[in-house]
Amino acid sequence: MHSKNRSLWIWLFVLAINMLAVSAYSETTASEINANPEPMAASPALPAPTLDTPELVPPPSYISEQTAQPVTPAAEVIPVAPAAVVYTKPYLVGFDKINSGDTAWMLSSTALVLLMTIPGLVLFYAGMVRKRNVLSTALQSFAICCLVSIIWIVIGYTIAFTPGTTPFLGGLDRLMLSGLGYIKATSQLTVSHLAPTIPESVFVMFQMTFAIITPALIVGAFAERMRFTAMLLFMTLWSIFVYAPVAHWVWEPSGLFASMGVLDFAGGTVVHINAGAAGLVCAYVLGPRVGYGKVPFIPYNLVYTLVGASLLWVGWFGFNAGSALAADGRAGMAMLVTQVAAAMAALTWILIEWLVKSRITMLGFASGAVAGLVAITPASGFVNVSGALAIGVASGALCYIGATSLKRLLGADDALDVFGIHGVGGLVGAVLTGVFADKAISGLDANVALQAVAAFSTLAYSAIVTLIILKIVNLLVGLRVDAEDEHDGLDLTQHAERIM
Repeated sequence: MHSKNRSLWIWLFVLAINMLAVSAYSETTASEINANPEPMAASPALPAPTLDTPELVPPPSYISEQTAQPVTPAAEVIPVAPAAVVYTKPYLVGFDKINSGDTAWMLSSTALVLLMTIPGLVLFYAGMVRKRNVLSTALQSFAICCLVSIIWIVIGYTIAFTPGTTPFLGGLDRLMLSGLGYIKATSQLTVSHLAPTIPESVFVMFQMTFAIITPALIVGAFAERMRFTAMLLFMTLWSIFVYAPVAHWVWEPSGLFASMGVLDFAGGTVVHINAGAAGLVCAYVLGPRVGYGKVPFIPYNLVYTLVGASLLWVGWFGFNAGSALAADGRAGMAMLVTQVAAAMAALTWILIEWLVKSRITMLGFASGAVAGLVAITPASGFVNVSGALAIGVASGALCYIGATSLKRLLGADDALDVFGIHGVGGLVGAVLTGVFADKAISGLDANVALQAVAAFSTLAYSAIVTLIILKIVNLLVGLRVDAEDEHDGLDLTQHAERIM
């Protein structure tokens, strides 16, 4: 195919993207989400329960009560329903308040999201690096799973998912999961105010899997050159000072962005923009791999990568549909649009690849599918199938540019295209959530400008704090292995192991 003809096809393809976006666009107006009001003073006669209290009376500080209804004349008294109770933090309920269907689905979703990191991301990344770094790359994701699990229990969960005195950080009520309870003798357990039909322990575990995969994604940006001890220290600090605060801003009703009405159903901002920005900064600070741009870096085994991408795709149903926090219609819609966007993005990526390079690759198919999964994540609970198709096309095209032209323009050795796919895909998805959100599905209004402000604010915050953390880690233990160790491979020099 001649160059002119290929250019014509590309321009026609871009025109088709615009036409599809226009056809799926539906105007929405901005409005505030129904944030939980501040608790009002409760009657002194209302006792606050403890874990030893058999009575299931919500504590006064946990609820907001409406004012009393006016009384009609005695002859015309009409029964009035009890005032609605709005819970603003985790609280105690009886076993009978737990929905077994929701709980079963959330247990399954938790396992699916964990599957995304181990073994999904382990294989996805390990297959793309050179043979001498396969074990170290795989081990990094596995080690992060162990490390972040403990960090989340100690301090991450309480920072992210309890209300604090400011919209920037949660409180310390759940430090070391203090107060989280299951009491068989009194048939009581705690639930989160965000997921009142499932045990709080399940909610903690589900959100833990998000906290695990987000820093694990960053590994792809600095692959083949960071010291293992430096990686552990960096991920510890990053999880506490970057991931947990951003999760609070976006998902806790009293958080900065949530209270403004920003929409992020399953983590486009919290997970993908956050990790993408951090990955780009890591690539800049560590510098390029020895020989980058001069010698070919042959992937070890792209079958591993395709299997890893497949596991990511399957696990993503837990990621997106699980974020409904219930086994309901919204979970079903989120699952449907996730599949549609991933498939559309993969086809878009390989179409551009064929037009530009006259060939279709396995890596292109895998990268395109992941790009679609990333972009649909923030929109998955808010858009219809037409919106999912448009987001799939846009993410496939723009993430291809992010992993090729933009990567060359930025000049960073983002080894496995963390920013090009997760950063760019997250930005695309966050902004287009404002464009394609369907109020009939979400029940909420969306605002494109507000979505963009939250997305780029997160990008800036993550980049700045990541830079600070990297400088601290470099002073304490040193970030990068020396040139000789890098040449011999991290498998041997960091772990005294190798693939034969």
